[in-house]
Amino acid sequence: MTELKSVLERLYGLIPKGKGVGVDAVRAACDRLGNPEKAFEVAHVAGTNGKGSVCAFVESILRTSGKKTGLYTSPHLTRFAERIQIDGEPIGDEKLVEHLTRVMDEAPELTFFETATVTAFLAFQDAGVDIAVLETGMGGRLDATNVVPPPRVVAITRIAFDHVVELGDSLGAIAAEKAGIIKKGSKVVLGKLHPEAREVIEKAADACGAEIVELGSPEPVPGAQIAYPRLAMFGSNLAVAVTVARELDIEPEVIATGIENAVWPARNELLHRNGQELTLLDCAHNPDGAVALSHVLDPSLLGEIESRREVALVFGTLATKNWRSMLDRLEHVIGHRVYVKPSVPKAVEPSVMAEAVPGETADTVADALARARSLVGPRGVVVVCGSIFLAGEARAQLLGVSPDPPVDL
Repeated sequence: MTELKSVLERLYGLIPKGKGVGVDAVRAACDRLGNPEKAFEVAHVAGTNGKGSVCAFVESILRTSGKKTGLYTSPHLTRFAERIQIDGEPIGDEKLVEHLTRVMDEAPELTFFETATVTAFLAFQDAGVDIAVLETGMGGRLDATNVVPPPRVVAITRIAFDHVVELGDSLGAIAAEKAGIIKKGSKVVLGKLHPEAREVIEKAADACGAEIVELGSPEPVPGAQIAYPRLAMFGSNLAVAVTVARELDIEPEVIATGIENAVWPARNELLHRNGQELTLLDCAHNPDGAVALSHVLDPSLLGEIESRREVALVFGTLATKNWRSMLDRLEHVIGHRVYVKPSVPKAVEPSVMAEAVPGETADTVADALARARSLVGPRGVVVVCGSIFLAGEARAQLLGVSPDPPVDL
């Protein structure tokens, strides 16, 4: 057994502890480890959807500007190391083993996500990053990432219904949790929010002396086209990223280049096989994300596709998600459905989904991809969504990558 495999098994052994509630344990662990969370500046990003995409754009822009960057996101798509990136690359195995081991030895009380978060802080401190872009895991106020000092910029992308048990059953309640990352002196960039959510966040910013910045144009250089594949799919998220970059004093031309160089797999990602087969991978896992995905599934963005009969959906999700609403949002753009279970606990049985919304079922992700392809032929499009875990499994299958086990944390 390799050292990395052994350390990851030890880390995965923390999963039964759950997600953890509150930041006290993380703050105490950071104190014992010399406060690595204070060794770098921070751009902190929360939101129901789009926060990962914003993080990826902002990190790429910062790196293009000459900054040494850290990027912390979750969950991982195929390998755990993807969660902790330095200068655009996943942390190396040797450093990952070193920092994970130190955290688990010195703070054994932490949960899986808390351990991963503190490990990221140690890795960023060790690498001497100038600024880290941090994605909250869930919510914000009680999230493990929220032990950092006041960020230079806080971004809240979108507020929609997700994780309602943990965050609340109204947009205002969810917004209040997301707004918990706002701190005194920070600039705050907000995406296009429902008035109820925006009012709550504005009050939170005012209460702690933070400044809300007007959301600017998604065009870094007005009128200049950006050479980024499928750029139209990112909508207001791109405007948030560009506005964040402006608040970090980055020049428009550098922002444009950073966007063009950004990589964020399985978020409206088109994979090509055999010269003509198209598979669209997207991590949409709630109705809001499904609406965004539906807007891009049309002939003008998918090339020669003429009708929804040439689009097949591979769909799998968790029982905690509003999967019926997701399927409803996609109904008018999908011609075929193949249901399959992601390899994580609490996944919905394919037969249950097929009974509610007619479609076929498959035993494995590989089988689902093959069946979907057979339904639309080599020139059709296979769309994979419903869960980041499903998107990760499908991507690994299509690219021949050996993945680490997925974790819903």
